Amino acid sequence: MTRCFSRLTLLSTSLFRLGMLVVAALLAACAGTEPSGLKIDRSVEAESHNSRISMIVLHYTAADAPTSLNILSKQKVSSHYLITDDRRPHVYQLVDEHRRAWHAGVSEWYGSTDVNSASIGIEIVNPGGSGDTWAPYSDAQIDTVIKLVRDVAARHDVRPHNIVGHSDVAPQRKTDPGPAFPWEKLAKAGVGRWYSTLQAEQYAVEFEREGLPDTLWMQNKLKRAGYAVPQSGELDKETRNVLAAFQMHYRPARHNGKPDAQTLGILKALP
Repeated sequence: MTRCFSRLTLLSTSLFRLGMLVVAALLAACAGTEPSGLKIDRSVEAESHNSRISMIVLHYTAADAPTSLNILSKQKVSSHYLITDDRRPHVYQLVDEHRRAWHAGVSEWYGSTDVNSASIGIEIVNPGGSGDTWAPYSDAQIDTVIKLVRDVAARHDVRPHNIVGHSDVAPQRKTDPGPAFPWEKLAKAGVGRWYSTLQAEQYAVEFEREGLPDTLWMQNKLKRAGYAVPQSGELDKETRNVLAAFQMHYRPARHNGKPDAQTLGILKALP
């Protein structure tokens, strides 16, 4: 009997110590939210506020899954999410959405140059490509992208025109997620901006009949669509790079950076 009592006493003491440790940890956590010597009243919340996030930027990794995970978690670049190329894609969240991930670099969209601070970055495992050879994305990957982007966009109220690729916000140096990325499929699923096919075809016929608008018209339209593009009236290298980025997003069958009736018809039809 004495032995049982001793065991119960020991157990009670251990539970008491454990309970005190939990209480201490909770108190420390609560205390950590308050500046030293200052009490903050959080009982009233303002009605006028919104998320700091206004954009979603999609990338390809140009590396396999293990390498991508190592780079994005251990080196001086990161993203909020990584979607693997497994048969059943695995989704890693590498950065809390309230923190800034380092994924966009030097970039600009609708005049905003701090894209990292205003965006959620999503990397998709895909080797990329060049010229006319680009690695496809699996249906499972794209279905996962759609679900994830739809959820993020709904929670942060991200508008369709702000769901973009890295090449859209950094057309002078980036090509991801590349022309193999099915933006139209995303748009049909309610994710991202698209254009009226009928209007684009009508404008293309008009341009074929009457001739293409001048370069300054095209530059103005690209700027209106969000792109950082020169307003020089000259078809310089920077303008061709921007046009190529636009084509990869909206007319991937031909993305050579050269203006043509179909490209400019789409550009004019873009909402």
